[in-house]
Amino acid sequence: MMKALILAALLAGTAAGAAQPWADRSLSPSERAGLLVAAMTQDEKLAYVHGYFPPLAKGVPASLNMIPSAGLVPGVPRLGIPALRESDASLGVANQVEQRKGDTATALPAGLATAASFNPEIARAGGAMAGAEARAKTFNILLAGGVNLTRDPWNGRNFEYLGEDPLLAGVMAGEAIKGVESNHIVSTVKHFALNAQETGRQILDARIDPVALRESDLLAFEIAIERGRPGSVMCAYNKVNGDWSCENDALLNGVLKGDWAYPGWVMSDWGGVHSTEKAANAGLDQQSGQELDSAMFFGKPLAEAVKAGRVPQARLDDMVRRILTGVISSGLYDDPTPAKPRPIDLAAHAAVAQQAAEQGIVLLKNEGGLLPLAKTAKRIVLIGAHADVGVLSGGGSSQVRSTGGAPVEIPLTRGEASSFARITWHASSPMKAIRALAPQAEVTYIDGSDPAAAAAAARDADLAIVFAWQWQTEAQDAETLALPDNQDALIEAVAAANKRSLVVLETGGPVLMPWIARVPAVLHAWYPGQRGGEAIANILFGDVNPSGRLPITLPVSADQAPRPAPVGLANLHAMERAREAGDKTAKIAPFAVDYPEGANVGYRWYEKTGRTPLFPFGYGLSYTRFTYANATASGGETPSVSLDVTNAGARAGADVPQIYMQSTDAGGLVTWRLAGFTRLTLAPGETRRVTVPLDRRTFARFDPATRAWVVAGGPRAVAVARSATDRALVMTLDVAPARLAR
Repeated sequence: MMKALILAALLAGTAAGAAQPWADRSLSPSERAGLLVAAMTQDEKLAYVHGYFPPLAKGVPASLNMIPSAGLVPGVPRLGIPALRESDASLGVANQVEQRKGDTATALPAGLATAASFNPEIARAGGAMAGAEARAKTFNILLAGGVNLTRDPWNGRNFEYLGEDPLLAGVMAGEAIKGVESNHIVSTVKHFALNAQETGRQILDARIDPVALRESDLLAFEIAIERGRPGSVMCAYNKVNGDWSCENDALLNGVLKGDWAYPGWVMSDWGGVHSTEKAANAGLDQQSGQELDSAMFFGKPLAEAVKAGRVPQARLDDMVRRILTGVISSGLYDDPTPAKPRPIDLAAHAAVAQQAAEQGIVLLKNEGGLLPLAKTAKRIVLIGAHADVGVLSGGGSSQVRSTGGAPVEIPLTRGEASSFARITWHASSPMKAIRALAPQAEVTYIDGSDPAAAAAAARDADLAIVFAWQWQTEAQDAETLALPDNQDALIEAVAAANKRSLVVLETGGPVLMPWIARVPAVLHAWYPGQRGGEAIANILFGDVNPSGRLPITLPVSADQAPRPAPVGLANLHAMERAREAGDKTAKIAPFAVDYPEGANVGYRWYEKTGRTPLFPFGYGLSYTRFTYANATASGGETPSVSLDVTNAGARAGADVPQIYMQSTDAGGLVTWRLAGFTRLTLAPGETRRVTVPLDRRTFARFDPATRAWVVAGGPRAVAVARSATDRALVMTLDVAPARLAR
């Protein structure tokens, strides 16, 4: 059928002279892509399945205007096929160590902050903003859409991602992708799959039961791809159950392209390719940043493999067709990016970043109603984390050189991230923002390096605010969950000196809080982005009512997690010692990471093992109070829960009702799992009835024999809750039996 369509279209094109049949927008993106493939030469096809890494690439024509960025794939101008200009972009258009001098962009808060909003509209707005800036800078591929679940609290990239629950992460990632591609550029979704730690990420084997993988991490990808329809999927560095992710037939051909019928292309992570024939035949469509691999596998070796028939010609054509399908479906083919940079509405984009930060900040504790702070306070002392000049950001490929510059930047002297990461602050001063909201107050700053001096400064203040920080980055995991630089002692000293003390956390994930009982108020601000200082100040003084909910579980101690430290640390330290001893060629020895918790990720692990966290998933306080009433559950093919939500307090605010369903895991254990959520803003005294649809896959089991989701029928407990541990309102839902196949 496809061959006949192509032939007919080509004949029609010949008859019409200059006609281009692939320009017919009434055809599907895949059909149009097939027509383009038929018009391409073999050399053009081979050139489109591998990309260059601009800082290292050689032999690329100057006409391509290849600026330092993540990568570039030359196009085919005679057919209107665009060059692919790629940028890292988890939190905005990245420029990690300022390879492009003077090129700044709007920095969104951490992915965890966006997830903490439980607001798909915020995720979509952030994606749309980042996509608009990428397009204005002439980039047309954003390496965004990180959806890897938080399995371990010390993972160095947790801050980029969207938490521990597959429904929340999938929904938020899908909306962010949708926002990016609304600009007619391509977004990826990444890293496929189980890239759950950074230690040894390029040599480790992640081992997990395949069914458990489908019911957890892969479910997040499935939901994100359904909602966002990204043009490309980026495979991960690590192995999964023995095979490299980028040559994993079970994942790429079996799940992604088979079960999910994904029409777009699979690109490798930079340095993630290990073969030519195995990778191509297993489903990898494009080698990215080939200079970072041990060989240019999809260059001359692929041409020779195709010629010899070891990689079928039909497979090469499929690789190119999939790339072009993503390019066309995103709108990029019909609406190419500009040849030269265009102006950006920086003020409007900064407002998007600030709103995301404000909705994602989580109020963890507010004893005695210390917050919101009174604007009549006379003396306020800020302590630590460079709160006089800015807010912390996470490191690695997601690093945005934000508008306003970097008031503090500390180079790394060792570690896997030292070549492309610096400890960086965005120029959004909490002190400046607090002074603007409390102009009558004397607001001072002390760096916190001396706990005794900080306590002395706090003693006579009306309010003492400690800004605590922990920096995390791609390529390295946190070896401890404790705050660095003696900050625990600092907080203890300040809290002892002033009972009106509070802590603002700027971290990329969970940290230990041994001082929690002695501090009356705690805000989790994550890495709050380039308008984080303003967002924090607005929350502190009540100009914005906190509404964030935890997208991850915060443990009491590290040993509550499935693994109390990164697996493979001993291997890493052995390599470091060898290099320090003079063996510059020493490498980390390969190792395996077992995930026996399976699908019981995050809060389900705590429930399964009977452990009580410090703060549960979904938890967050407000300056007002919400009540739930008249809850009803509806079953059938579209199950849902309806309830009345009332703002019973004196301030306007947003609430996040969460619906948890009982689900049975592979071992027969019944646990609760998030099946739906919504977010709504209410005026004081206002009541609104909401209906929350439930995703049946969250309480189904995946059947490997039929490769379908199976919903067991019958009554099942359902809870309307404020967190994963809340069981205040439980009812019964009569579930209809079903087999859900893609």
